[in-house]
Amino acid sequence: MADTLYDVIIIGAGITGSFIAHDLSKRECNVLVIDKAADVADGATMANSAIIHAGYDPAPGTLKAMLNVRGNRMYPEVIKEIGEEYRACSAFVVAVDDGGSKILDDLALRASDRDIEYRDISGDEARRLEPNLSDDVIRALEFPTTGIVYPWNVAIALMEEAVINGVTLKLNEEVTDIEAGVFKEDANTSKAETVKTDSFYRVKTKRAEYTGRIVINAAGVYADKIYSMALGHSADFSITPRRGEYYVLDEMENPVVSRIIYPVPGPSGKGVLVVPTIHNNILVGPNSLPVDDKEAVCTTTEALSRVKAAAAGTVKNIPFDKVIRTFAGLRPSGGDGDFIIEESANLAGFINVACIDSPGLASAPAISEYVIEEVLKDKLKAPYKNDYVHRKPFIRMYMLSDEEKNEMVGKDPAFGEIVCRCTLASKGEILDAIRRPVGATTVKGVKKRVGPGLGRCQGGFCEPHVVEILADELGIDRTEVRYDSEASVILVEEKGASRI
Repeated sequence: MADTLYDVIIIGAGITGSFIAHDLSKRECNVLVIDKAADVADGATMANSAIIHAGYDPAPGTLKAMLNVRGNRMYPEVIKEIGEEYRACSAFVVAVDDGGSKILDDLALRASDRDIEYRDISGDEARRLEPNLSDDVIRALEFPTTGIVYPWNVAIALMEEAVINGVTLKLNEEVTDIEAGVFKEDANTSKAETVKTDSFYRVKTKRAEYTGRIVINAAGVYADKIYSMALGHSADFSITPRRGEYYVLDEMENPVVSRIIYPVPGPSGKGVLVVPTIHNNILVGPNSLPVDDKEAVCTTTEALSRVKAAAAGTVKNIPFDKVIRTFAGLRPSGGDGDFIIEESANLAGFINVACIDSPGLASAPAISEYVIEEVLKDKLKAPYKNDYVHRKPFIRMYMLSDEEKNEMVGKDPAFGEIVCRCTLASKGEILDAIRRPVGATTVKGVKKRVGPGLGRCQGGFCEPHVVEILADELGIDRTEVRYDSEASVILVEEKGASRI
């Protein structure tokens, strides 16, 4: 009997792959998602500025410009549909000299051309609204439709709903080869021989092989490598990761800024930002450093010092004594600076969704729409389902009233057992996160979904408890629990004794 034939195989379970999987799950087609990581949203989606940019920045005539504007407008409804968190927090782009003011003129013109709401205000007015703006700021453009999300929660929610509606997800499977133009045995015939009805792709991983009619390459920094596998020679585009390093400041009752603060953009991008998060932390960063290593997510003292100095040019009184974490993410930059979203000229049915750097997060719902409605419109004739099922949002006790909390604890005492003192996450929430359709299987997976490890102590108190809960719920030994990947061992065992 023939193995499963997928209509679409998506390589990559970041925000882009998750949006495409989610949107395809609304249609009558068979979809597989493959990712080498241990969880959804483990790459660039986990480590970025978390901003839904308004769309004024990308160069005119680019996919970035079109899809950023469209994506920004789609987000509020998408977030409402999947039951996640979104805040339209607004943003200032600030100038500190005449040269910067001229750049603001250009951005204002782009915003007008793209019908993006904005307001031109003086430095004094900007400081009245944001008292910690630098005294050097002479002018600002405000973009009120700029928003913030938790990108990994959005991707997880999208993939959860996709899986509920029939999408197959394979994690911890690194693609090792792609064979193009293979023939598929016709599943409708009893003949043993191969029936040459159409050509397909065979995607090979270290664990299995999968066959599909269409491949969507959404592999982030590895998109050039994936395309090269299918071609059998080097791809006609290359991706140079750009590392961005950040500070994370502790949650504050009165954060240093309430809006996102951008400097005027420069040749390397949007510059060092000061960004409030949904839970009142502050991100400061990123820099933009090209690196050769596609896994180089380390931070450096020198680069972070430059981030700190750059941020001081737009915002004063940043409380760097409240830093609880630093981190780095890699942006998949390449090509001519624009997104690459197209069918390969050499391989029918192979769709590259590549070089999705900033504003990739903001553009993601529109990228999915573009792929499905434009790139695949003549290749995938799949009607919408009549029985689509929406996910149930994560249980988040901090969002409930006291009455609702008491009701939850009355039904299950685990929701009254606090595991994380920083985020007040309960054992009940952790168990729910593990048991869901795309459930957490690692400490980082629990952190992303529920919060233990995101707070001031960065898991110092709660991580041992999370390890115990994961081991008990998954039916594995505590030494088998991983922080993230298979290599991220937490506990080892020597001579019958476990130790950290």
